[in-house]
Amino acid sequence: MPDPQRVYIIDDDRGQRDSLRFLLEAYGFRIETFDCAPAFLKVAAQAEGCVIVDVQMPGMTGLELQARLAAEAPRLALVLITGHADVAMAVQAMKAGAVDFIEKPIAEAALLASVRRALARIMEARREDAAQTDLRLRLDSLTPREHEVLEHLVTGSPHKVIGQALDISPRTIEVHRARIMQKLGARNLADLVRLSLAAHEQADMHDSTSS
Repeated sequence: MPDPQRVYIIDDDRGQRDSLRFLLEAYGFRIETFDCAPAFLKVAAQAEGCVIVDVQMPGMTGLELQARLAAEAPRLALVLITGHADVAMAVQAMKAGAVDFIEKPIAEAALLASVRRALARIMEARREDAAQTDLRLRLDSLTPREHEVLEHLVTGSPHKVIGQALDISPRTIEVHRARIMQKLGARNLADLVRLSLAAHEQADMHDSTSS
């Protein structure tokens, strides 16, 4: 499994790379350095963690790398650094999802705070992924009939109405409901509705990314 506490430093200035590496290693972070964006792209798909990248680099700029990573490496959070402050550039980077945009000379406290925010974002994304995976597994454990009953339950239909629609007794609906709640770990109907909505959101996101 990728290391979510790893920090990748991408800068064509060797002195800057080494300075940042020494600083962050002193605080216990695990560091990898790269002298250009294309070199990092070779490993980006399997990477997870914080990326510190210089905006002005030959060949591929930090902003161009940010655009590539957004599509190819979602488990990375970027902190951009620059020797020439540009408000428009900073706004572009932040709108595209950057954690921070830091001007050189880099203040130690500001860098550390940005790196920790970036890593916290990755850990939160990991927790969300785990929760989504767990929900999918729980839903997959439902029988076809239980899926049908669930779809009716979350609309607020009474058991009698559901029974008529599915041609089964209200008592059988109660049995199915109890099993559904047990399998999904739901405490009440509100929980069932929340889980059902989350499942539909997952399905919609999957359809939009695969289309």
